[in-house]
Amino acid sequence: MPGDTPQIDQSLLDDLVWRGLVAHSTDLDALREALTAGSVRFYVGFDPTAPSLHMGNLVQILTAKRLQDAGHTPYALVGGATGMIGDPKDSGERVLNSAETVKDWVERVRRQIEPFLSFEGANAATMVNNLDWTESLSTIDFLRDIGKHFPVNRMLARDVVRSRLEAGISYTEFSYVLLQSMDFLNLFREHGVVLQFGGSDQWGNLTGGVELIRRADGGHAHAFATPLITKADGTKYGKTEGGALWLDPEMMAPYAFYQFWLNQGDAEVGQLLRVFTFLSRAEIEALEARHAEKPFAREAQRTLAAAVTTLVHGAEETRRIEQASEALFGGGPLAEADPDVLAQALATARPLVTAAEGKSLVDLFVDSGLVQSRGEARRAFAEGGAYLNNERADDPDHVPAPADFLGGKVLVLRRGKKNFAGVLAP
Repeated sequence: MPGDTPQIDQSLLDDLVWRGLVAHSTDLDALREALTAGSVRFYVGFDPTAPSLHMGNLVQILTAKRLQDAGHTPYALVGGATGMIGDPKDSGERVLNSAETVKDWVERVRRQIEPFLSFEGANAATMVNNLDWTESLSTIDFLRDIGKHFPVNRMLARDVVRSRLEAGISYTEFSYVLLQSMDFLNLFREHGVVLQFGGSDQWGNLTGGVELIRRADGGHAHAFATPLITKADGTKYGKTEGGALWLDPEMMAPYAFYQFWLNQGDAEVGQLLRVFTFLSRAEIEALEARHAEKPFAREAQRTLAAAVTTLVHGAEETRRIEQASEALFGGGPLAEADPDVLAQALATARPLVTAAEGKSLVDLFVDSGLVQSRGEARRAFAEGGAYLNNERADDPDHVPAPADFLGGKVLVLRRGKKNFAGVLAP
């Protein structure tokens, strides 16, 4: 009920540490004291430098939800101002997006964050945009009130700046830390926010805000950083590094999203369960024990894939994905699977093709890439290795009728046991 005092989970910080979500922190004992004394107002920021959030942002969203569920009060900041600049990155200068583009992306990002947090009750979340307090700020005021608190030698010592000095870094990106630090100071002054967290690549920005609050107001604030989630080759999953795991279903099909988690290795799945699910410590440790005994069952990966896909895309979409997977790879009835999800699944194997009038199955097997030639296609049919909608196909010259397309949308072609292709209705 609004106005009720939130119940504070005293074990929150221990749980965050166990999950590996605290890579860096200001005074950990002081942070623990603050988190156990009452509801702490905290913030986490998201820059709209792409039309969708991604896997790295999901770490922050779920961490914010953990804090709110434990009784603390979130401020989710969407950077309408900082998104116009972009945080410096190791690989070179960012492309600056137009104000209209950033405005559109701000709204997209807001809509992606909102379902994860509660905006009602005693510790209701608040959504803020840093453009509100920077748009009318004059350059002189910014330099006098903010810039004077930042020694240049310390700014030059930041890892990302140091790595860019030889190749060059613009004053725009060099000054980003001032803007993010100003966000923390403003939220500290206007809303009593005393904690900020973000990814470990943001550590310099996080501590910059803590230091600005101390220098400008004599205040005390806290910060911690979550670890970066990296690929097997050590590179991070992010908007600018390639291979991003987007949360927007228009940018990454939910089936492909599900498959990403399902395909994680045995060495990584335990940590991913800790970071990306709300399973308890006891549940995760029991699951890991079962997985160690029977890794071939891939129970841990299936649990991870279902849990994260449900968080991002919903339980019903996850059910459709699992049903389509069972139909394709487990021998389940294709007619009961959602044809759109089947198309998503087939597209992960090879590009979909569209049927043209008069095209026979032989033509479609070649067009889809299941075989290299019409002769090879005919041999597959003759040997009993050609399938249409999981049923053995005997007539290579059959021209699919509208009734053959599942849901009126897609044909499932298969050669042998595991080689699939999808054909869309004309």
